[in-house]
Amino acid sequence: MDIKLDPSRDDLPLMANTSHMLVKHYILDLDVDFGNQVIEGNIVLFFEDGNRFKKQSSSTQETFQMESEEADIFRTAEPCHVPEMDSSTFSTKMGHREFAVCGKGDQDAFDNDGNHDNQEHDSEISSSKYCCDTGNHGKKDFLLVLDCCDLSVLKVEEVDVAAVPGLEKFTKAPKLLATPEKLRCEIVRDLVALPADAWREQLDCYTRCSQAPGCGELLFDSDNWSLQIRKTGTSTPADFPHAIRIWYKTKPEGQSVAWTTDQNGRPCVYTMGSPINNRALFPCQEPPVAMSTWQATVRAAASFVVLMSGENSAKPTPLREGYMSWHYYVTMPMPASTFAIAVGCWTEMKPKASPSDDLMTEHILPLLPSEADLRYDNTCSHMEYPCRFQSASAASQDIIPYRVFAPVCLEGACQEALLWLIPSCLSAAHSVLGTHPFSRLDILIVPTNFPSLGMASPHIIFLSQSTLTGRSHLCGTRLCHEIAHSWFGLVIGARDWTEEWLSEGFATHLEDIFWAEAQQLPPHEALEQQELRACLRWHRLQDELRNCPEGMQVLRPNKEETGHVSASGASVVKHGLNPEKGFMQVHYLKGYFLLRFLTRTLGEKIYFPFLRKFVHLFHGQLILSQDFLQMLLENIPENKRLGLSVENIIRDWLECSGIPKALQEEPKAEDCSPSRLAQQVGSEVAKWIRVNRRPRKRKRGKREAAFEKLSPDQIILLLEWLLEQKTLSPQTLHCLQQTYHLPEQDAEVRHRWCELVIKHKYTKAYNQVERFLLEDQAMGIYLYGELMVSEDARLQQLAHECFELVKEHMDRASAQVVTEMLF
Repeated sequence: MDIKLDPSRDDLPLMANTSHMLVKHYILDLDVDFGNQVIEGNIVLFFEDGNRFKKQSSSTQETFQMESEEADIFRTAEPCHVPEMDSSTFSTKMGHREFAVCGKGDQDAFDNDGNHDNQEHDSEISSSKYCCDTGNHGKKDFLLVLDCCDLSVLKVEEVDVAAVPGLEKFTKAPKLLATPEKLRCEIVRDLVALPADAWREQLDCYTRCSQAPGCGELLFDSDNWSLQIRKTGTSTPADFPHAIRIWYKTKPEGQSVAWTTDQNGRPCVYTMGSPINNRALFPCQEPPVAMSTWQATVRAAASFVVLMSGENSAKPTPLREGYMSWHYYVTMPMPASTFAIAVGCWTEMKPKASPSDDLMTEHILPLLPSEADLRYDNTCSHMEYPCRFQSASAASQDIIPYRVFAPVCLEGACQEALLWLIPSCLSAAHSVLGTHPFSRLDILIVPTNFPSLGMASPHIIFLSQSTLTGRSHLCGTRLCHEIAHSWFGLVIGARDWTEEWLSEGFATHLEDIFWAEAQQLPPHEALEQQELRACLRWHRLQDELRNCPEGMQVLRPNKEETGHVSASGASVVKHGLNPEKGFMQVHYLKGYFLLRFLTRTLGEKIYFPFLRKFVHLFHGQLILSQDFLQMLLENIPENKRLGLSVENIIRDWLECSGIPKALQEEPKAEDCSPSRLAQQVGSEVAKWIRVNRRPRKRKRGKREAAFEKLSPDQIILLLEWLLEQKTLSPQTLHCLQQTYHLPEQDAEVRHRWCELVIKHKYTKAYNQVERFLLEDQAMGIYLYGELMVSEDARLQQLAHECFELVKEHMDRASAQVVTEMLF
């Protein structure tokens, strides 16, 4: 099907013609210019053409089927790198969301930790002035299409990889028999096909090829969403240059990066994980079928630290006076959308010495892959790469090496709320799912304008400063959520971006499991805690569905068309550009309740061993909903299925709006009969209602009610139930604030408190609402709506004043949503 794009729709176009050519490796060589707020330099792309890709997919599918049969696992799913060419392979982003080029002085980094057109057009891809054939059958020039937005492309050229000496050792290209053009293509074909155990040599070859001279400029054109490149006289992807270099620079308004200041007032920049992903950071192939590796060399002033998705903990290399160079690399093929970078005056936060430090160090010593480790288990079904799931030492490593970075002013908060939690959360995740997919982890506390509580990318997690307030509860649960994305969302991705529940639903469900394990709770206490959190999520789901358009309540909106793309590989992501989509939690909550339903129906002793088995089989791949559901049902006894089938689960849970029937039959949150903790909250709510009904002037000697100590989750539930009360007196609100020390609680508690303050116009706490809007921007968006619907002039003025203070640094989607609320 040909896709006719309508710019007026809220749908995101993925333009890259991945069915014809696939990027296998990126090398970026970039400079960060804070003065002009641009990142500039060049990127070299190494391709594999579609014909070779199709041949590999058939042979790999046979291997995969043999392995599945040996394991007595029968299913229809294909490995991630061999999707049918008429199917999409999309990956969700966490929280929804690596870089590369060896410059001079970086040669040992792996051993250490034509004519062109620069006019920009608003035309659609189909109206390119070149009118080139994007496939293999026309007589006109082949057109390579890359996803690109808000970039100034300066030059595109073919790279003369044949000029690089010493490649004969790794390639099979017959130099004497091939034309120069064919020789260059064959060299790249051989280079991208090197075996996994030659990954160091492969990265070195990529580096040397990226530094080779150009051998002819290529024609290019651009529109709103893509960069189109052609070489005159080249009519097929097989003959198109397989290594090209693009010189470009970002634009300050580009949606993929955020230029702002940190909590110390120092300049910084980081990737936003916005709906357009990384196409405003570098020209790329966004559809996840283009699983690629990458390297990046990034230069910045010496006062800055460069953090990135990379397997190595990069150390800076001094350059000219006042500048440093940072080099990162990745050997696991990942979608370009998962790449993350952050550059700022970050300080590494190290835990204070404690008696357990020596023991902790024993667990987190870096593990370097060895040939013996990498091949102990040959059951992986993904494309070949140095896989940690094949390493015995990695399998036993419960705590991977980690670092924490933040502005120096947050050091105390990091010490109190975060640093001591990380080992237990990592260990808990390992105990549930097994081998950590990534060899190391950086955690960065991002600036206040970050639009969510967290975002996971390979090797790096962004956390909002809002997670550091109050007790450790919010920090722990959010950290567990982002760690869960290492398995679901990153190493196992969704083939269709509209199936976000495969990332967020799993992470939401697993965060409770990880958190209970991290706290080392006895089984009965873990169950009580999880039942309470289910109660809270039931409330949130009801609120979401009341305020969410029916079409956006469906977890599988494309239904039977899920995964389908055009012949070229281009597609459109449904609701991808709707600014409200990023603030909706339907896919989190309905996905969570589906997995909770399956766990409770089948039993934890069946479900979690299966989940570990599923991770082992599908890591490194992209999936659709039916891949998970089919394997689940085929791995449980017939008498345990209780009439469940893939078809009825998809129909009742994934393709329907509203609350699924099975969930409606669950005990309602108002009852929460299985939850002792919720019943305790109910008793406390009754006390507060009695207090609120008392006369303002109490009789002398009359004592206030004695209130029980509550956990943060219980306080949230209490405040939500109190929000249902028509009126609460100022005296009651004052007593609430004093009893639970609400201004010192975590951000989720304070958000509910602010809702109460706004609803009942409790003027003495308006300063707390203002503080929340300024310091907790990750959660405060919808408080603007509450302020405006209050129809109170003072509250509406507060909303406008706060927005004026933060709007210049607020991300575009958040600013658009708030603007619609205010004006």
